[in-house]
Amino acid sequence: MFHRLAQQYRSVVHDLVMSLQALASSLKTCGMTASCYVCDDGSEDHGASFVADLGDQHMVRFLVSDYGISWVESRNGRELVKLEGAEAIQELERLSQFLQGLSKGSNELAAKAETNKQAALPPD
Repeated sequence: MFHRLAQQYRSVVHDLVMSLQALASSLKTCGMTASCYVCDDGSEDHGASFVADLGDQHMVRFLVSDYGISWVESRNGRELVKLEGAEAIQELERLSQFLQGLSKGSNELAAKAETNKQAALPPD
């Protein structure tokens, strides 16, 4: 039973690492500062460190490994919130949804601006 639980946890860690890499890439595409460093020693142990700058000296750090999962939010270098386990994953989900909303909103604004720009051009 415990072997199965350990394998399931490793699977969760693997999924989180892949999700963090995708989130960092997506944030960079949107012009935000984000990084995801993956730790893999070639054995079954692996993890990642994700850091994103949300502006106004507001930073988040999400660490995941076979040893644990944590979320740290800070502003001006001071730790505001530290969560672990399922709470940390829920906070990561909240951040991801918030950033997707921002991205969707900025894409809609860009589309409207392009439409207005086209409408303002004189006909050929």
